[in-house]
Amino acid sequence: MRRMISIFVVSLALSSCGEQPSIQSTSNLPVVTGETLLPAPDRSDLIASDRLALIGPLDTISVDVFGVPDLSRVMQVDANGQISMPLVGTIEAGGKTASELARDIERELAGRYVRNPDVTVNIDSSVSQVVTVDGQVVEPGLYPVTNQMTLLRAVASARGLTEFAKEDDVVILRTVDGQRMAGLYSIAAIRRGAYQDPAIYANDLIVVGDSPQRRLFRDFLGVAPLAVAPIVALLRN
Repeated sequence: MRRMISIFVVSLALSSCGEQPSIQSTSNLPVVTGETLLPAPDRSDLIASDRLALIGPLDTISVDVFGVPDLSRVMQVDANGQISMPLVGTIEAGGKTASELARDIERELAGRYVRNPDVTVNIDSSVSQVVTVDGQVVEPGLYPVTNQMTLLRAVASARGLTEFAKEDDVVILRTVDGQRMAGLYSIAAIRRGAYQDPAIYANDLIVVGDSPQRRLFRDFLGVAPLAVAPIVALLRN
């Protein structure tokens, strides 16, 4: 079925007084006629977009060297982001993906008496890939980030909003290319489908409710209500 930006599924019922008027499509809301249920997703719809998972200090990884069990092991990255292996010595792991580290180990082993090494690295557990959820949530704290993490899922990880949480006052703080940025979102608007549930990445800080970062957006809210779209701004040092 053709992908559409917005789908509104309408079930037309007949009453004893006759057929009710049909609902007309608009440019912003195409109506799918003849459908009474949401269609099933395609296989591609069920796969989250790929996001880099980087190895960080104190993460636990497993290194498998095919055909050389003595070199295969589970290890913890040290506080400096390094690991140590026989024949390889100390190697930098922090800031690399699992496949990048595997290639580096292969290159080192190839020069140390292992012919055509085939190395696989997996991140078993990560303490560096986390998001901080703070403010008016039931359990503020640090939560692991997966490639499917979104704002609503991060809030759900913190056991949801408190009873009197301000759903329209949610700030995501992020550093992009060395620049601090902030986005102001409305959880209520996301739940209504007004705009997309934003992706969350490692080291993001989510603050629910009034905060100094939220007050920076005060001058924007009169002209750009959050019910229509989120607001993103650069933070000045």
